Amino acid sequence: MGGGGSVFGGGYTPDKYKEIIQKTRMETRDAQFETTVNDMINERLSEYQRDTEKTQERLIEVKEILEEEEIGTIDMRFGGSVMKHTYVDGLSDVDVLVLLNKTELSEASPHEALEYIAERLGEEGGSDIEEIHVGDMAVTIIYTDGQEIQLLPAIKRGEGYKIPQREENRWSNVTRPDNFASKLTEVNQQNNGKVVPIIKIAKSIISQLPEDQQLSGYHVESIAIEVFKSYPESLPKTPKMMLRYFFEHAKDVVRSPIKDKTNQSVHVDDYLGQENSPKRVRVSYALDRIGRRMKNADEIGSVEEWESILGEE
Repeated sequence: MGGGGSVFGGGYTPDKYKEIIQKTRMETRDAQFETTVNDMINERLSEYQRDTEKTQERLIEVKEILEEEEIGTIDMRFGGSVMKHTYVDGLSDVDVLVLLNKTELSEASPHEALEYIAERLGEEGGSDIEEIHVGDMAVTIIYTDGQEIQLLPAIKRGEGYKIPQREENRWSNVTRPDNFASKLTEVNQQNNGKVVPIIKIAKSIISQLPEDQQLSGYHVESIAIEVFKSYPESLPKTPKMMLRYFFEHAKDVVRSPIKDKTNQSVHVDDYLGQENSPKRVRVSYALDRIGRRMKNADEIGSVEEWESILGEE
């Protein structure tokens, strides 16, 4: 009779085949889980995209009102990052700069300028404006469809601008928003354009935290620059992996002040105090909890937990 080869071929035993089948099933399940969560994040991102044509129409309308009132001209060079239904009052979330060329306004306090702009828009704005909110730094127009457009008054000084100083009702030192924009663009490009989308999702997740644990939009973007400037080549640049990487490392970055590249202030996060302050430690723990939730969700393959982390749409 012929030699004793296994009926399964290749010398594999039944137990070995079971092991191979089980491994294949696990790999298939893991691949489906990765695809499902990444698709879910991408779908959420698509919902954050703003109606460009409608936005342009509204900006033109605002521009006409302000220039007719001789309040100032509008500089649209700095794109905003305001997310749908997520309000952050600060430089990095501003849609347009209103360059004040009206003499009395350029000599007024920031609060006076903000109130004047809001008053004019309230009188002349369209019927689709639901609310006009005056913050420390910007005037936010909230439309009936949920869209928000922020206007930041600014005074041109050489190559930079003076803008309202947060919570102080005075003009800042000369700022250079382009410095920050350039660095963010650089880090985004070296990561195949994936950093900006991650920032949007991260802001949405952080906005669900208790108010004393939330971060400004500008701070989140600054943390992302620090986190992703050395993103490992060995890791995939998928939304899920990059989002988890952000929170796993943001917990450490947030413990130390980040220098303000725009010169708006010494640090982008002065509101959290000095290094390892109680506020920073509290925020660090909150970010760490989010990162650990993501890790646990991956380990058990829970799409539902990822849905919970991302929060309601």
